[in-house]
Amino acid sequence: MSTQRVFVARLVGCAVFDPAGDRLGRVRDVVVVYRKDDPPRVVGLIVEIPGRRHVFLSIGRVTTIATGQVITTGLINVRRFQQRGGEVRVIAELLGRRVFLRDGSGHAVIEDAAIERNRLGEWAIGQLFLRRPKTSASPFAKGPTTFAAWKEVRENQVPGEAQSAEQLVATYSELHAADLASTLLDLPEERMIEVADQLPDDRLADALEEMPEDEQAHILERLGDARAADILDAMEPDDAADLLAQLPEGRSEQLLELMGKDEADDVRALLAYGPDTAGGLMTPEPIVLSAEATVAEALALIRRHELHPALAAAVFVTLPPYETPTGRLLGVVHFQRMLRYPPHERLGTIIDDTLDPVRATASAAEVARLLASYNLVSLPVVDAARRLVGAVSVDDVLDHLLPDDWRTNDTDTDAVAVPAGPVARSAGTRRH
Repeated sequence: MSTQRVFVARLVGCAVFDPAGDRLGRVRDVVVVYRKDDPPRVVGLIVEIPGRRHVFLSIGRVTTIATGQVITTGLINVRRFQQRGGEVRVIAELLGRRVFLRDGSGHAVIEDAAIERNRLGEWAIGQLFLRRPKTSASPFAKGPTTFAAWKEVRENQVPGEAQSAEQLVATYSELHAADLASTLLDLPEERMIEVADQLPDDRLADALEEMPEDEQAHILERLGDARAADILDAMEPDDAADLLAQLPEGRSEQLLELMGKDEADDVRALLAYGPDTAGGLMTPEPIVLSAEATVAEALALIRRHELHPALAAAVFVTLPPYETPTGRLLGVVHFQRMLRYPPHERLGTIIDDTLDPVRATASAAEVARLLASYNLVSLPVVDAARRLVGAVSVDDVLDHLLPDDWRTNDTDTDAVAVPAGPVARSAGTRRH
């Protein structure tokens, strides 16, 4: 199998390994979501782990697909797989489906589908392996086979049929998260909930992050406990903390119990800080490396497409451990500085130790002044022992300082005033 094109029928049964070479399970299916104009996008694999439990492995966690094996980052959510609206399983649902060829030559049945990776690392369905109707009356005869691209076929559709929520999701597939959020809020309430229920977890999580807190809470409450926990798992920890802070304490704790342990621990840590502090605004997942790590290693982590641009601007060098809360912060290495050095250069030799971190208890106004004074896009946040606990970025601060209705306010604004003193927070204001 090529790392750029893999036929799903051959991928099924392949072993899944972590980076250390330990086998985690075997591939059982591939999950895709439909798009309006482009071929279905691969969102993950269904993996069978010991105990015959089927779990979901996000395609973003897959680092390599080689001959007979899949290599992951080693992180797998062991919660049993539950198919969401808009998701299609290739083996279970797509293979065997009848399609019509757009050139008018008739219909065929999908016998296999190839997933292909583009230059940006995104996987999508490429070629289809099709079997046409047989032309012989012999019971042992089979129809001829052919290959076709996804855009060369169409599925059967009843004329005049009302657009389903799944089709509407496909229509929205290319929208930016902020535009998707606005589009959802413009729908009638029942239709909005129906479409939200059909959206994949990651897409709905992205859209919720762009909505006012009351709308976030309303949609989350309508989705049910299990789905709500999955959405919170998919959200950025600071956004999930913002959302849970709007719910009654008992309800938020109930959802935290249903979330994955690592994700819930991150959110609980953020909820412990005041909403107007650096700790309340930060993300607990910056890039953390040792002084012995090389420029090449740091750049490889920065290249991850799912990484927020503000967090990709710098890596933080600490003593062990290297997950927040880390060991003592040694300094910061900025992305631009790394580009000036050879790949084998150790980060410890190019650390910027002149940048003072902010304490987790620092006010939002103090963070804003530091970012503006030194033209920074992010700042390290430390505790009393100077252990790195997270990083606060300029977009976090802007979200906090802008008016509550900035997402829907059509009035042109030339500037946003940054308060000189502590930032007062009224009820319902975003924590970041």
